[in-house]
Amino acid sequence: MIIGIPKEIKPNEDRVGMTPGNVQTLVDAGNTVYVEKHAGDGSGFTDEEYIEAGAEIKDDAKDVWAADMVIKVKEPLPEEYDYFHDGLILFAYLHLAPEVKLTQALLDKGVTGIAYETMVENGALPLLIPMSEVAGRMAVQIGAHFLEKQNGGRGILLDGLPGVSSAHVVVIGGGIVGYNAARLSVGMGAKVTILDINPQRLAELEDLLGGQVETLMSTEENIAKVIQDADVAIGSVLIPGRRAPILVTEEMVKTMKEGSVIVDIAVDQGGNFETTTHATTHKDPVYIKHGVVHYTVANIPGAVPRTATLGLTNVTLRYAQEIINKGVKEAALGNSTILTGINTYKGILTQEGVAESQDREYQEAKELLKD
Repeated sequence: MIIGIPKEIKPNEDRVGMTPGNVQTLVDAGNTVYVEKHAGDGSGFTDEEYIEAGAEIKDDAKDVWAADMVIKVKEPLPEEYDYFHDGLILFAYLHLAPEVKLTQALLDKGVTGIAYETMVENGALPLLIPMSEVAGRMAVQIGAHFLEKQNGGRGILLDGLPGVSSAHVVVIGGGIVGYNAARLSVGMGAKVTILDINPQRLAELEDLLGGQVETLMSTEENIAKVIQDADVAIGSVLIPGRRAPILVTEEMVKTMKEGSVIVDIAVDQGGNFETTTHATTHKDPVYIKHGVVHYTVANIPGAVPRTATLGLTNVTLRYAQEIINKGVKEAALGNSTILTGINTYKGILTQEGVAESQDREYQEAKELLKD
């Protein structure tokens, strides 16, 4: 099979879909790999390293996209839609629920879109976990940074001082992102409240974090109560394939203290805050609304591209190999994790959550693949 690794074009996105080591594994198995020129530069991987691994360097993105399978990190941008072609396998984060035009382009061109973020294994999301760990930890660093007065914040030190209160970090969602955010917040000396809808998960978090956090059931009443006191509020609730739920209303945001900070990690699925009006970039990461600093960068791990690329490709490679070696049909029917990743197939939408979010019809991928 011919595999293409394009250079990411999303602003300030320096991750890359495969490392030179990954490429060598694919080439050694008899595949041809095209890598776009300078695709790995941002993560510290040179064209020379890819060449030594057996890749062919291509100057033009369209030559890379002409491959049988394209492996990348973030969802394609409109400039890339013209590269889609019938039969293409696209393996990447797609986040289709809020992306109507991207979904339509994939369907129109007959692309098989396999999304990292909807792949489920034993109830977990294996291809989201490493990036969720990065995003959760970074969210706290980001919050601390924008709490500084010169960055628009309240002028508060996250861990305070002897005799001076520490900042209050409110984390909405107790999954991988939320746990990592709470863990780092505790480590930095902040007061931490974490909310989730699952009481068993809250008990686990109390145990994991040594009882150093306040846990609350994620109800509208509780969110409204704690958000008023938050210095940093982190939204981390995602539903695979669907739009992220809005859990903090605009009225709640209006009650927050001036100069407090919102970090909406769920922005690439629409966001958990009603005041999340748009995704920002690492170059221009924040905007102010109702006196509150909103950080809504949709690719937070892109700020640490080498760590993030290594963490991501550690888990994507084995699934990519299975798809390459067996083809989509056999791989998906034999591995339910790959099956759950298929969002579009031969012009048909196959992801229920995306269908509900966009009010479209869909068909089960398993049934289509059996035909």
